[in-house]
Amino acid sequence: MARALMLQGTGSDVGKSLLVAGLCRAFADRGLRVRPFKPQNMSNNAAVARDGGEIGRAQALQARACRVPPVSDMNPVLLKPQGEAMAQIVLRGRVHGAASARDYRRLAPSLLPSVLECFGRLAAEADLVIVEGAGSPAEINLRAGDIANMGFAEAADVPVALVGDIERGGVIAQLVGTVQLLPGRERERLVGTIVNKFRGDPRLFDGGLAAIAERTGLPCFGVVPYFAGAASLPAEDSMALIAPACPHPPTEAGEGRSVAGQIRIAVPLLPHIANFDDFDPLRAEPSVELILVRPGRPIPREVALIVLPGSKATGADLDFVRAQGWDIDILAHCRQGGHVLGLCGGYQMLGRRIADPQGIEGPPGETPGLRLLDVETVLGAEKCVAEASGIELASGLPVRGYEIHLGSTTGGGLARPMLRLGGRDEGCVSADGRVAGCYVHGLFAADAFRRAFLGRLGAGPSELSYEEMIESTLDAFAAHLASSLDLDRLLAAARPPDLRAAA
Repeated sequence: MARALMLQGTGSDVGKSLLVAGLCRAFADRGLRVRPFKPQNMSNNAAVARDGGEIGRAQALQARACRVPPVSDMNPVLLKPQGEAMAQIVLRGRVHGAASARDYRRLAPSLLPSVLECFGRLAAEADLVIVEGAGSPAEINLRAGDIANMGFAEAADVPVALVGDIERGGVIAQLVGTVQLLPGRERERLVGTIVNKFRGDPRLFDGGLAAIAERTGLPCFGVVPYFAGAASLPAEDSMALIAPACPHPPTEAGEGRSVAGQIRIAVPLLPHIANFDDFDPLRAEPSVELILVRPGRPIPREVALIVLPGSKATGADLDFVRAQGWDIDILAHCRQGGHVLGLCGGYQMLGRRIADPQGIEGPPGETPGLRLLDVETVLGAEKCVAEASGIELASGLPVRGYEIHLGSTTGGGLARPMLRLGGRDEGCVSADGRVAGCYVHGLFAADAFRRAFLGRLGAGPSELSYEEMIESTLDAFAAHLASSLDLDRLLAAARPPDLRAAA
């Protein structure tokens, strides 16, 4: 049985996901068989696992950091927000149903045996399992029925390191307050603290570390300096879109800049945007200015391409597009000879209509599409979750990605496909070639295809190797953690879990 250590945070977005990824790579580099695990995740950024299941994108990145394929066991419960206060429940990689927040709180304890079973399988094949919590254990109003933080840690008998985010300010209060809010038995499970995202000289925080240790009785495993390169890695959820920071940051609509050989690409930010890491390779391209169009702002007129992203509530998000007037902007862009690409839900929006007769994503009904592609979509209960590989027909260049979607798309426009995946055609291209859509996520990670696609839009040459950039960033982050955290003490704090107590 492996040893295990859980990272819990003083709140959401304190950096737990990336810390787990970096620690996975650091300990894998020491020759350990490392596996990531997150009992419960809430995100519309999903990935396809090796076994055909669906897990959070962050766990797929963590698996990559371990140099192993992602499997459904790494994230047994994935909650995908859709509609008003509802979420789709993905259990062990497969759709389990949907529930409101209130109903899910009642349901969650019944999922714990499945969570522990998945964890046990991972632990049986590993030397070390690094577990990621969700949100904060200090949300004591949610403690009853919890399976994401201390509820899991207690059931599996796993020690916990507590992560605070100094960039937010008040990290002493974060850590001390969280510890004080925990009941005694949970407080005893804590083995130390980590201070994340420090800017400046860490020695200036020595007094703060002493104050935290005095008030909590916990040692500090280290102070992690801010690592700007982490923004090049896929983010866990849409909080990353609120205040993005990256080498080539997306700009707000209306904040354009002019650079020779650079094109502008606009992405409207939908309320239920899904798999937005589709745009990470574009964001990293020096030849691209990626513009995130926020609600209340028009889509800029001088853009080469508008991309409609994936959505977890396609009909509702299409209504939102119209409410913002973005449909008018998109149609005007097309009349002026601009290009439009729809990915997954965005592809469905470009058709004639989207029908949801069973009320899969909201109330039963149908929504008129933007009518830029001669297709229509009917949503159904069966979900397609699969890896995909093939070629783009316009260039003949290879593409790889994955499909996660509901619905069947039909229509005359399918006679002009965008891709060929194995022995089947996929997607649709308009008769004039300026509007296209498909169900495949992750297309732009393919360097040759991305360069050719952007070149057709007028972008200059590029030398970006996206997958190599991800690998080098993981290596650099692991080295960054090795220089700032006491990895030996962290490893010593991990211990074998005791699943017999839960049984």
